[in-house]
Amino acid sequence: MPEHTVLVVEDEENLLEAVKYNLDKEGYKVLTASDGESGLLIARETMPSVVILDVMLPRLDGFQVCQLLRRDTDIPILMLTAKAEEVDRVVGLELGADDYVTKPFSMRELMARVKALIRRSGPLLDKPVKEAPPPLIADNLEIDILGHQAMLDGETLALKPREFELLRMLVANKNKAFTRYEILERLWGHDYIGDIRTVDVHVRWLREKIEVDPSKPEKIITLRGMGYRFQG
Repeated sequence: MPEHTVLVVEDEENLLEAVKYNLDKEGYKVLTASDGESGLLIARETMPSVVILDVMLPRLDGFQVCQLLRRDTDIPILMLTAKAEEVDRVVGLELGADDYVTKPFSMRELMARVKALIRRSGPLLDKPVKEAPPPLIADNLEIDILGHQAMLDGETLALKPREFELLRMLVANKNKAFTRYEILERLWGHDYIGDIRTVDVHVRWLREKIEVDPSKPEKIITLRGMGYRFQG
């Protein structure tokens, strides 16, 4: 198994050492930071396989770090929060976190979630393409599967890997309804243990890039109480 690097950004020294110890035992290369600003810098310089990010951090809090990282990277982010309130989880997902764990947590659960994030992100980013399939076309939208890019009116869209895969799946199955659970299983895997609302967040991000008016979508249609379909 190739070596994976995990960055832990946590200001509680005892917890930081405990997480590092358990990651070391699992065979990961571990980097650490005790404040948000240092964590952001290390993440951008090293591009780790996963970032474990505490919410309550000095200098920059975890939400700020998550938002800044998500602007230009697809590094899987697992957030740690001492609060069990719904709002913290929703905010984390809205900012682009892939998963979250509420303190106190078991190290076994944390290790399982790290493994799941690495397992899901690997095939998405590294899966080889055997031959060049024809592009997918829907009106002014064209998807180059081999080139892993999408164009709207001839302009290349800045899509993250998961956004691209979601768009490709919907366009390839125009007018087919998908439940949120079907989308989650296809793109995140059947072992995903995070929040299903991550599907809604990715749909919203896509709409902001391909819809004339994201608040009144004409391409990615919401099926209330069910999921989504691409209007073809």
